Amino acid sequence: MGPTRRGSLRTSSMISRRRVEDGKMRRVTLHDLGLIPYGTALGVQRESVARLHAGGTEEALYLLEHPHVVTRGRNASGSTLLASGELLAAKGVALVETDRGGDVTYHGPGQLVGYPILRLEEGRRDIRRYVTDVEEVLIRALAQFSIEAHRHTTHRGVWVGPRKIASLGIRISRWVTSHGFALNVNTDLSYFSLIVPCGIEGCKMTSIERELGRPADMPAVKEAVARVFSRVFSREIVLASDVGFAPDAELALALEAGFAPDAELARDVGLAPVEEEARRA
Repeated sequence: MGPTRRGSLRTSSMISRRRVEDGKMRRVTLHDLGLIPYGTALGVQRESVARLHAGGTEEALYLLEHPHVVTRGRNASGSTLLASGELLAAKGVALVETDRGGDVTYHGPGQLVGYPILRLEEGRRDIRRYVTDVEEVLIRALAQFSIEAHRHTTHRGVWVGPRKIASLGIRISRWVTSHGFALNVNTDLSYFSLIVPCGIEGCKMTSIERELGRPADMPAVKEAVARVFSRVFSREIVLASDVGFAPDAELALALEAGFAPDAELARDVGLAPVEEEARRA
């Protein structure tokens, strides 16, 4: 089953003609995959990671939606999946075990999923910093829709008040990233009743649609995420057509090398085994 085109980027509005001199900034190819099965997207990610591990240079940012699916990360416990297999099947929800960090989450139409495949450069090879930077992308993108989002004092992800609007689940292998984030845009939030979201008891989910009181424009959300991603990660975003835009230099983060992830962070996003693998690189 191939990808279904829905909510595609409005390329005419997102593209700027500015260019960055060769060698000044890395390029990331933006792929807008539409609605695509989880397993298919997982295969795409693995191929991209393998190319970087083999010495390739093309990094990627995949933006997409999934059909209804519940995924269980490496840290998932049996108690966080509330629905039986029969109920999941009756509602048309697939169940997939995956190799990302974190616990259990739901993906479905109306939710923007982002999979950055990056080779983290010197100065960015810090797991806590990477997770924080992904959160920063979503916080800044949401601000463009007048939504004041923030980090939680205890849990990872992005929140609006006491409600969670975006979840993270990542993998880092030899400092190449995969998996990523899920931002609720026009998501049917009732599906989260099938699980304990991210293993957080009492977690209430929200979406851009719920916060605004009206459906959100998915292409506009994709555009905002892509632009802010460019700025936060100091990379030039180009479409598959090799046309792109450069981030404003004043908005690019200039953080120094961060600090090693502590035990609390490792438990929260399930990165302890990946950290060990990264350290061996």
